[in-house]
Amino acid sequence: MDELKLEALREKLTSSAEPVTAGRIAEVVRAEGLALASGTTAQLVKALRDELVGLGPLQQFVDTPGVTDVVLDGHGQIWTDGEHGLCETGERIGSEEQARALARRLVSVAGGRLDEGHPCADGRIGNCRIHAVIPPIAVEGTMISVRVSRGSSATLEQLAGQWAAPEQWLAVIQALVAQRRNLLVSGATGSGKTSLLAAMLSEVPVRERIVIVEDTTELAPDHPHVLHLQGRQGNVEGAGRVQMGQLVRETLRMRPDRLIVGECRGAELRDFLTAMNTGHSGAGGTVHANSPAAVPARLVAMGALAGLAPETVTVQAAAALDAVIHVERRSGQRMPVALSALTYDGGRLQMVPALTTEGERAVRGPGFEGLLG
Repeated sequence: MDELKLEALREKLTSSAEPVTAGRIAEVVRAEGLALASGTTAQLVKALRDELVGLGPLQQFVDTPGVTDVVLDGHGQIWTDGEHGLCETGERIGSEEQARALARRLVSVAGGRLDEGHPCADGRIGNCRIHAVIPPIAVEGTMISVRVSRGSSATLEQLAGQWAAPEQWLAVIQALVAQRRNLLVSGATGSGKTSLLAAMLSEVPVRERIVIVEDTTELAPDHPHVLHLQGRQGNVEGAGRVQMGQLVRETLRMRPDRLIVGECRGAELRDFLTAMNTGHSGAGGTVHANSPAAVPARLVAMGALAGLAPETVTVQAAAALDAVIHVERRSGQRMPVALSALTYDGGRLQMVPALTTEGERAVRGPGFEGLLG
């Protein structure tokens, strides 16, 4: 089916208030005078649905159990990541024009803009976070990255099935939540920071109100009282932009029992630390870092974006944060590998080991008693 016919079908389906179901697609196709062979009706309707309102050729991989990421590289190849690691699917998108058209459609459905004047964009479609980059920024060709959030968040017990020393780690993490410790979950991209934080929030008592701030909504804890605030990009003139720092300040007027910043990566750190230093215990967030020892430098760097001196960030972080849980991906499994208590000593922010994974064991460190004793 050519692109003009697809576009006409897409416009007719999306202009109606009716949900885009398989039956609705078949009805519209018949109304347009397009024949559907009886033996392949279901397959064709599914393909049309994926192409018209889904993720097109990426949809079948998003629907595959165990897949956490689907990526299109600049050469038109489709890859998946998940429990078996990064794998090439053998599927391709035929041309750069098709890849760019797909990227633009996905970003448009997500409410964003992708063109030569704005060549990088992200957004959310259903349970997927979409990111796309087009040439000339993407040198080899259009690139699309899809992060899949499954319908129900895994519990801590379910996640612990993949960990080394699961009983020790599970008890410690549950204690941190119960004691309302302020903490960060650190790790590299794809290491499981968001999954662990969501599972921890599912352990929060039901009587508590959780307010989550994110650039693009990802955290979906299994909890009856969760509110989300999401940042917004500006229009062509730059107007209308809502930044993370502003949203963190807004949450302070929303009576949060737990204030969560999905990912600290910029000037919003100032407002986050300020909130935790004004009596908001049980707060949390994630931060990119290669190791626990790298977290203080990351905090100082983010504070600099907010105009804070390193000494100010250090003092504020030491007063606000109790612990950092560092997660890594080992042998395809995502797991916590280090728990550190934060202390202020000699004008520096110190990461004192409290629990460390060594092989299949979890070994207590000097910071354990002060944090959980």
